[in-house]
Amino acid sequence: MTARTPRRTLCCSAVCAISMAILIPVALTVSPANAQMGGGGGFGGGQGGPSAPAPDTKPKFRDHVRSRDGLAIRREKGDAIVLDVSVRGNQAIGTHLILQKIETRKDRFYDYETVLGDVRRLNDMGSFDHVTFKLDERPEGVAVTYFVHERPVITKVVFHGHRALNNREIRNRAGVQANDPLSEFSIESARRRMIDYYHEEGFNQVAVDVQIGYETDPGVVIFRINEGPKERIADIVIKGNTIVTEARLKKIITSRGPTAGILSYIGNTADLAKIDNDVNVLATYYHNLGFLTATVGRRLSYDESGKWMTVTFVVNEGPRFKVNDIKIVGNQFITEESLRQRLSLKAGDMFDGTLMRRDIGEITYGYGELGFIYAEVEPKTVMRDEANVVDLVYEVTEGDIWKVGRILVNIEGEPHLMRESTMLNMVDLREGDVIDRRSLELNRRRIERSQLLETNPQIADAPDIKVVPTEGEVGDAY
Repeated sequence: MTARTPRRTLCCSAVCAISMAILIPVALTVSPANAQMGGGGGFGGGQGGPSAPAPDTKPKFRDHVRSRDGLAIRREKGDAIVLDVSVRGNQAIGTHLILQKIETRKDRFYDYETVLGDVRRLNDMGSFDHVTFKLDERPEGVAVTYFVHERPVITKVVFHGHRALNNREIRNRAGVQANDPLSEFSIESARRRMIDYYHEEGFNQVAVDVQIGYETDPGVVIFRINEGPKERIADIVIKGNTIVTEARLKKIITSRGPTAGILSYIGNTADLAKIDNDVNVLATYYHNLGFLTATVGRRLSYDESGKWMTVTFVVNEGPRFKVNDIKIVGNQFITEESLRQRLSLKAGDMFDGTLMRRDIGEITYGYGELGFIYAEVEPKTVMRDEANVVDLVYEVTEGDIWKVGRILVNIEGEPHLMRESTMLNMVDLREGDVIDRRSLELNRRRIERSQLLETNPQIADAPDIKVVPTEGEVGDAY
């Protein structure tokens, strides 16, 4: 049986700090006079000692109170007393809710800064357009009145004209409901979210209009929806491709056409955002193959019903580029020669984006083996004057070397279900070792796959190993 906890974080620091608690004893010195418990004037009534003085007569309570009439009372803030606190202008929001945010209280000392803070706190409620106040200064004190101007509130939300999508789906996507502030910005945002939702469902011709206020109710919001037809993809055609087959290109895009029989209405919803993204996917695919100037466009055509769409991707492949030279800049700790030995893409080869990304990983992990766990490599392609030739430049940012100091385990949730030693046994990091980037990532994956920890991000943060710097040291790994 495995125990699941919301979060576990493994912490490794570079410095071993020792915390010491120093206790300073305090001796109470007893004087000889106080120590003579049985001496003269004490309990035993010693011989020949002076007699103890008689106690003072305790004044009556009434006299005690009268004797303090002339003492000045210490006041922390001002001398005026708050006579009254009132609120004006609120209609939908109760006065008791507003007074809960106000720190100025009746019969307390008046403070101007507190009143200004009350105005700020009322504005932070988000229910008022503006808040002001008025002071009524009298000889006996100050009366404070707050004037609030409430924002209009939505009294009702109505969706009209929808048939394909139910009321609950649209309401959840719109995100506005009764008692929300009536803001034109929020209403327009809700309208756009509804349109995006309809587009995802294939209703690319949808139109949504908004009406604020109806008859005697200025707070009602009415969304009038014209859904239009649900569009589906009847066919996908790719033209202009010569080096890659159409079947291969259709597999790398996300848009899908209909399948045979009853499945012709499943999975072929016409999502324009997805189609536009497929244009970028095809262009990137050709660039990775070395066709650095390749371009891709798309064309849409409908049948007579307007419900079935044919998507045509037009490819302009262009020439394939060859690598003229490879340069590595920014490296200081590692020589360029040792870095070049890790490269698979050489000068004179046809440009290949897959090999380039692999070489970037080799350089990055090469630095990571030496403790440069945050080293970065940025590739750049430089077109040369010669036709179909490109130079490849790797810009390296090395960063610092990181070592393991302390390894700490931060447990959140129910720590009694698992001990820290269990977490430490799952990693192979040791104090004093240089942190290997590849090993660090392997340890992260090992913790995530252990099935002992909670990995659902909706419940808790996923388990992780964090590297944090320590003052005066190269760095700490957490």
